[in-house]
Amino acid sequence: MNFWSSFKHYWQNATIVQTPRANTGLNQTQRKQATYSSAAIAVLTVVACTGIIGERFYNQPQLAVDTIAPRKIVAPIDGEFEDPKTTEEKRQEIRTGSIPSLKRDIDATSAIKQDIRNVLSDITRIRNIAGDFPFIELEILSIPSQVGLRQLSDEQWQEFVAIADQLTQEEVPPLGRLMPNDIDIAPPLRELYTYSQNQDRATAEVQQLMARIQIARESFQQAEQAANEAEQILFRRHQSLLLRLSSTQWADAQTQLLKVSDRILTQGIPKGIADILLKETIQVQIDNEEIASPFVVDVLSTHLRPNLIEDKEETKRRSEQAALAIEPITVSVSAGDVIVDRGETIDQSAFVLLDGFGLSNRQINWWGLVGYAVMVSGSVVLMVLVIRKVHRPMRCRDHLLLALISLSTPLLVFFDVPYSNLSAVGLLTSSLYSPAIAFTQVSVLSGIVAVSSETLQWQYLVTGTVGGLIAAFLGGRLRSREEQATMSGIVGISQTLVNFSLSLIASASAGTLWYVFLPEAALYGFSGTAWIVVALGISPYLERLFDLVTPIRLAELSNPNRPLLKRLALEAPGTFQHTMFVASLAEAAARELSCNVELVRAGTLYHDIGKMHDPLGFIENQMGGPNKHDVIDDPWKSTEIIRKHVTEGIVMARKYGLPQAIRDFIPEHQGKLLISYFYYQAKNQYQAEGKSIEMLNEQDFRYVGPIPQSRETGLVMLADGCEAALRSLKDATPEQAIIMVNKIFRARWQDGQLDDCGIRREELSYIAEIFVRVWQQHNHQRIAYPKAALEPQSKA
Repeated sequence: MNFWSSFKHYWQNATIVQTPRANTGLNQTQRKQATYSSAAIAVLTVVACTGIIGERFYNQPQLAVDTIAPRKIVAPIDGEFEDPKTTEEKRQEIRTGSIPSLKRDIDATSAIKQDIRNVLSDITRIRNIAGDFPFIELEILSIPSQVGLRQLSDEQWQEFVAIADQLTQEEVPPLGRLMPNDIDIAPPLRELYTYSQNQDRATAEVQQLMARIQIARESFQQAEQAANEAEQILFRRHQSLLLRLSSTQWADAQTQLLKVSDRILTQGIPKGIADILLKETIQVQIDNEEIASPFVVDVLSTHLRPNLIEDKEETKRRSEQAALAIEPITVSVSAGDVIVDRGETIDQSAFVLLDGFGLSNRQINWWGLVGYAVMVSGSVVLMVLVIRKVHRPMRCRDHLLLALISLSTPLLVFFDVPYSNLSAVGLLTSSLYSPAIAFTQVSVLSGIVAVSSETLQWQYLVTGTVGGLIAAFLGGRLRSREEQATMSGIVGISQTLVNFSLSLIASASAGTLWYVFLPEAALYGFSGTAWIVVALGISPYLERLFDLVTPIRLAELSNPNRPLLKRLALEAPGTFQHTMFVASLAEAAARELSCNVELVRAGTLYHDIGKMHDPLGFIENQMGGPNKHDVIDDPWKSTEIIRKHVTEGIVMARKYGLPQAIRDFIPEHQGKLLISYFYYQAKNQYQAEGKSIEMLNEQDFRYVGPIPQSRETGLVMLADGCEAALRSLKDATPEQAIIMVNKIFRARWQDGQLDDCGIRREELSYIAEIFVRVWQQHNHQRIAYPKAALEPQSKA
């Protein structure tokens, strides 16, 4: 598909009304807050735009500085007037040049030190409860084994004790017969077995060793209980490290922590310091070779806060003392003296006298300001109506970005920038949101600028409008640098031709002066291209700052050479193949239903990245090997492993900077589905144990959601649910495949998983036909290779 046909196809679908989300996941209070925030942004936009374009209606004197006096004006009486503007300018220079004086906040510093001492005191108390570590000689039990033994559950400990008792018998069974399936018990048991068999250890020695381990476990449990009661978050965060430190190491860690905190607080921490800068300061101060340095950094990062405050009195005293040293500047005149002659330019001194005598003719055009406010309000209402028609509900940050983009054009006019930025406005809004919104925005801004400016040349306005409309038309379909270059060239050439044509039309002797207008027209064309380049340059930053996705960014994210996708292919190859087939199903349906195909493609590629946290926990990555869940034999733990691929996927997506639109696919493609296999396994266990099934909480076996909130994520849920079932079909007919797919769809619909995504029930049968068609393309028949062709051919 070439560039022209691609954007033609896109334009045909650009104004299709997309089904809004019925439930954005916000509660009623949050929706009200979002509505109020959006309304506030709209009001501020009207006020700001009116303030910019209505500047000429403000309360300003008619006889102001740099204006021409219409007549000769003389002083009616003697007078001397202070020139407050010039005086204040000089005094303000002194004030702004003063460096603020800072001082340490004694109370804040003391509170910070006390907080740190409290943390150390709590942890010391908990460590004392836990007892010394290691509690067994290292030649008997290694550090990992001692750590693991203290953390065993009661059930695991009972199992360990039962096996260990066999080591005290006269005939000790072989190690292979004693080894349990529990991977937490096996390592320490192996070391205990070695100890019992080495040099024919007496039974009493093994029993004494077990007693010491039991005492250490009880102390550890008491320490954990004490930590929970004290709500000591830092201890729980570094529990494994803190309970492994020897007394000497813990003392060294406390000494280092207190020295570093005292040193940093003495130097002072100013307000507004970035967290990363404070952390770097801490890192520089500590000894990274110390085993407890992560704990030290965490404590200081958590509890250190600004302790420097401005000494406002001293700062103010110094600045005011210097400012008041400036004598007030005055302008004096005698009665009958000429203040300004007719035709002269009024300077600052003359203006002070005119204003002092009440001769500057000040007035406000209230009706003009009201008229502008009404015009801008109407423009904002029009934009809102178009947005609601062609776009899903926007976030406050989207309204803010559109307001900022819109205000840029009147600001440039206000500052007399000679070249319009409407081409950049059209490109940014079209690529970030919708061509229809961009068309409306460019048209509205052109009208506002045309009405508000008295001196603006109409060639300037028409040229910029044409460039903006072209950019709005093409901007939403850019997919590559080639298309970007093509569009910038089209805008530049169009603005050149439009400006040149208008200049010729406006000239009485156009046939002979065309060469005069061409350079100026070329500058207008170059400005259009330059603004496109500026828009393309800032677009990635706007995408990041406002969490937006453009077709180009989606295309970049869909590149299989992206680090995260390469990791997925290497670490979870089965999941990667599953993802590719789901993507082919969802893309085909999205294309037929006029959804955002690029978003579906990118979102599908990342929807299962969380499976990399434990690839073997998912059957597609087991490659025929043993099933991990058979070894676990605990449906609750297995369910947590399965559900964790959603939470871990979200964490991984944030770590790699994926936009929210892509992150939404990770939880929403599973919605609140029931993990039925382990749910029914749990039911069977309850029945076997004689427990009531009513005690089984179904929510423990469901994903946490939310359910799909857009048609795109809804399609991925359907495709994800059908992928395994379709792959399992080998000799089935298309009719049988459609029956199976519709059965899956019906289950999703009846479970309420599609309530909020905008997919209608009558569309499900059509989607099923699309999925089966794609399945047929992947599952086509092949000609069997002749066996004889595989036999080696003997030479004659």
